[in-house]
Amino acid sequence: MKKLRLAIIGCGSITKHRHAPEAKQNPNVELVAVCDRKLEHAKAVAEKFKVENVYDDYEKMLKEIKPDAVVVATPNYLHADATIKALKEGAHVLCEKPMATTEDECRMMVETAKEMGKFLMIAHNQRLNIAHKKAKEVIQSGELGKVLSFKTTFGHGGPESWSSDKPDTWFFHKEAASFGAMGDLGVHKIDLMRFLLGEEFVEAAAFVTTLSKKYPNGQPIDVDDNAVCILKTQSGAIGTLTASWTYPGSEDNSTVIYCERGSITLYADPKFSMIIRYANGQKAYFELDTMQTNERQTKSGVVDEFIDCILTNTPPKISGEEGLKTMKVVFACFESAKTGRIVKIDY
Repeated sequence: MKKLRLAIIGCGSITKHRHAPEAKQNPNVELVAVCDRKLEHAKAVAEKFKVENVYDDYEKMLKEIKPDAVVVATPNYLHADATIKALKEGAHVLCEKPMATTEDECRMMVETAKEMGKFLMIAHNQRLNIAHKKAKEVIQSGELGKVLSFKTTFGHGGPESWSSDKPDTWFFHKEAASFGAMGDLGVHKIDLMRFLLGEEFVEAAAFVTTLSKKYPNGQPIDVDDNAVCILKTQSGAIGTLTASWTYPGSEDNSTVIYCERGSITLYADPKFSMIIRYANGQKAYFELDTMQTNERQTKSGVVDEFIDCILTNTPPKISGEEGLKTMKVVFACFESAKTGRIVKIDY
């Protein structure tokens, strides 16, 4: 079978540690080109993964290479532009999270994919974790009854220790990132909870703020490093979502879902990725998989899922439309933090 010709735009840490190695491991993929506005970053990835074509201009790369598919892993402010241009050149696109920096950009990405007849997938890899998939099955089965509440957290010590341009990383600059911890980590958990619960969030209240992070010159960064949100679903379930770049020395990527007849705890135990605690006192332990971290890389499955969708002509479940719904909640949380009010989310 002819291999899919894949190009990657953006050669930072996420490409070095996940997208490029996962592309090289997929037998149906030929990694034909890499691009980064910092040419040295693109050259480093090309050398490590034996990629022949190296660019610092993605428009030029798209026109000359004409790839079948593209991974967009740039700083956030370029997600929409790079995605739309790749779609218009006839490529399917896998775009990193957060999908884009405004709702209009997200919508334009979705509309362009439809117009061009190409797939747009957003890299919300937490949907692909085995324990998350298993938890969704348990919730849908009704075994534990109705979901009443939840708490979900994604926090670590910050991107500056992992980013390719550390210590003054683009993640800390509003013009490049638009969002801080909320857009970097919180967006993952919003998408995950939408997936697990199988319904939309309709109201949001949030504190989104900067508590600790500073630039190398000692000035506070101009994006958020902490967010705590209260979210309400269509069915009335309420829960908390926390995103933080100020959990030094540890990472918390856990979720607990409280139901009428028990609870599900995910990725809070070092051995058991899912624990069910029943109302009658019984417990069930599941040793399914481990949560990948910046320090401990495991295969995310995102590139394989993307390639499989293209080869089987199956629209991705983590579609641009899904990405837009997740981003609506992100924007609502920022609006709530700015206004001090509960924000209704309109779909």
